[in-house]
Amino acid sequence: MSILAADGLTKRLSGRDVLRSVSVAFESGSVVGLLGPNGAGKSTLLRLLVGLLKPDDGTVLLDGRPLAAVPDRARARIMGYLPQDGAVHWQLTVRAVVGLGRIPHQGGPALFATDRPGPADRQAIETAMRQTDVVQFADRPIDTLSGGERGRALLARALAGEPRILVADEPIAGLDPAHASDAMSRLRAIAAQGTAVIVVLHDLAIAARFCDRIVLLHQGAICADGPPDEVLTPAALASVYGISAVRGMKDGVPYVLPWEKIAEAG
Repeated sequence: MSILAADGLTKRLSGRDVLRSVSVAFESGSVVGLLGPNGAGKSTLLRLLVGLLKPDDGTVLLDGRPLAAVPDRARARIMGYLPQDGAVHWQLTVRAVVGLGRIPHQGGPALFATDRPGPADRQAIETAMRQTDVVQFADRPIDTLSGGERGRALLARALAGEPRILVADEPIAGLDPAHASDAMSRLRAIAAQGTAVIVVLHDLAIAARFCDRIVLLHQGAICADGPPDEVLTPAALASVYGISAVRGMKDGVPYVLPWEKIAEAG
């Protein structure tokens, strides 16, 4: 059984169908990339999957149960969510921010839960900071970090909750090539331990290299779903993105490099 599934999701915003009858399922132990041009509905789908938006039609199932029937704290223990903007409005150290990811696992009022982390909490926080290479920033205020460094710290916050499902909206946005590649390698390692990893990506080369599966959205609907080499075809890239691409293989792994915009007829 899928750990997370969407069945016939439709979402209307400002009188427009942003998503139209989307059905997709996610399994533990894999990295699934959500791809598509701007406005395809990727972020809206993520927000529906984690319960931040309610669908106009359709259902989200978590472990076979309707998402709305799962209590908030239980949901937060299962799902980690990394939003797109990465805004931080607190003058807290990186360690304290990462510690916020442990709140669903702690007793007492959520506001004060991180004042008394136990051994398991401290271990999870340290592990998450190592996984995202932010240990050296642990005692720095998070608002003193660069955008890319802050993004890694917020990813650590999501990982500190030890989620069975990690949902991330453009987790490598703003990262330099080395840290983008490293972040995706770490996400693959997390998936290999049994976590379902769902990420919105715009980088076709990164997606082709690191994703086990790609769900390609266009105009609010899924137009392809499968392994990268079966989804990122010349026809799909031309139809969805309006581009041609260079394709190849390196060490048995496919790569796709966007090359140029296809000239419009006439």
